[in-house]
Amino acid sequence: MKDFFKESAGLQVVQLKAAWHRLVEEGPGQAQFWLIALFVGVLSGLATVGFRFGIQYLQEALYGTDDVSHLHSFLGELPWMWVVGIPTLGGLVVGIILHRFTPDGRVRSVADVIEGAALNNGRVERRAGLASALASLITLSSGGSSGREGPVVHLAAVLSTFISARIKADGITGRNLMGCAVAAAVAASFNAPIAGALFAMEVVLRHFAIQAFAPIAVASVAGSVIARMFFGDGSEFSLASSTILAFYQELPAFFILGLVAAVVGVVLMRLIFWADNVGNRVQASTHLRPWMRPMVTGAMLGVIALWFPHIIGVGYETTARALHGDLLLHEAIVFALLKIIAVAITMAGRMGGGVFSPALMTGALTGAAFGIIATGVIPNFSGSPTLYALAGMGAVAASVLGAPISTTMIVFELTGDWQTGLAVMVAVSSATALSTRLVDRSFFLTQLMRRDIQLAAGPQAYLLKMYSVMSVMRRPDHPSAAPEEHLNELAESGTYLTAGQTLRDAMRLFDQSGADYLPVIRASSGEGAPEILGALFQLDALRTFNKALAETAREEHS
Repeated sequence: MKDFFKESAGLQVVQLKAAWHRLVEEGPGQAQFWLIALFVGVLSGLATVGFRFGIQYLQEALYGTDDVSHLHSFLGELPWMWVVGIPTLGGLVVGIILHRFTPDGRVRSVADVIEGAALNNGRVERRAGLASALASLITLSSGGSSGREGPVVHLAAVLSTFISARIKADGITGRNLMGCAVAAAVAASFNAPIAGALFAMEVVLRHFAIQAFAPIAVASVAGSVIARMFFGDGSEFSLASSTILAFYQELPAFFILGLVAAVVGVVLMRLIFWADNVGNRVQASTHLRPWMRPMVTGAMLGVIALWFPHIIGVGYETTARALHGDLLLHEAIVFALLKIIAVAITMAGRMGGGVFSPALMTGALTGAAFGIIATGVIPNFSGSPTLYALAGMGAVAASVLGAPISTTMIVFELTGDWQTGLAVMVAVSSATALSTRLVDRSFFLTQLMRRDIQLAAGPQAYLLKMYSVMSVMRRPDHPSAAPEEHLNELAESGTYLTAGQTLRDAMRLFDQSGADYLPVIRASSGEGAPEILGALFQLDALRTFNKALAETAREEHS
């Protein structure tokens, strides 16, 4: 009997090894992929929970409070040297981490996840990504004014990248795994599994393919279940009991609120980018070392926090106050303006964190201020002022994130009230209609555009950049190679491509020169003539582009 069990166990091990070999070499089948999606969802949910606990424990250790949910109130009792010193020290640590573990000293965020899905087969930088997660953890724990959802989204994408690399996932599988990880992270952050799945498809994958929805939904539910195991079934915010839409005549007010929220969202985004440009110029003119930039930023935030401690950290305490109607009109307006400034300083100072939570907080404050005015002007046709705070929260977040569907669903899952959802939909729709005409679709896509990564216009704008001229050109030994003499003439006249350029560069040169093919050269290190590596034919470039478009369309409509 002992030998039988031993032989049976050995057979199981052999079968498991064979299954793993097939998974790695051939890729996962549908059933296997669903299991992997479930595993990714659980892993991402645990990472999100761990990140949240990490912030809580560090804040308790640094600020010496047992209730970080009321940190802003507690800061007023601390000596000024602690209020200023803790963010300064946190910024110094962040600067050292990013300087040591990232090539450019920049925190990776949701924009990099979108880039990885579009241009890198569902992969992101792993080393820089882990360093960014740690930097964001320290930033949010020590006083940076940013959000925690962006970092956990990127951290989840790093985890999916490890798994994709391990199983040698192709582009579609890698992107879907990334979508699963992102969905689980968002679902765990807000206890909103439907919104998590929609966010992954709307913002990261930027399509709603049926083949991607099922595994992403599985992962999103898994992430939400993990969060509920640690935090219970309650929502992130405990809302006021009276969030009732009084009359349908009130809906035009929410349409106007959406327009106001769009302006606030655009101001937030543009101020971040303007501050980043200013920070770059100041750093260049003062010769400030890159690792010192976050430290200076932390000191600036600490000084502001001496008078306005609500800017510190994620800001959910102030958001909850706005949703409960506990703020006066001037408080809501001043807090919103200062939060926008603090977020711009944090992001421009190369500290960690994201814009999700700041957008929610700024939106809640905007809606609260608007609601106080609206209910005061037309009290007979107005419901609860807190409903305006809820709608404003969704409208500003939708404008910033470029995610009207998932943002609306997040707010709806927080309340479960269809009347609330109706008001939020009106505000979100008018906000996104205006904001998308003032920025490049969203904060993340505008970030990428500033790096010359054109994703907002669709695949036709970025697919050409994915292919190098070396991968498509015809080498000199090709049966249909271009005449060497003509290639030399083109190279001497300056009409050529270099080995490191992409098809996007090539198509521009084809349009300018009118040539049917272009030489691809490698510049010589000395004074000798450059080496001609081959020729890129316009017909080959167009065929490659057409094939890439067809593959993208097949994935998005499968």
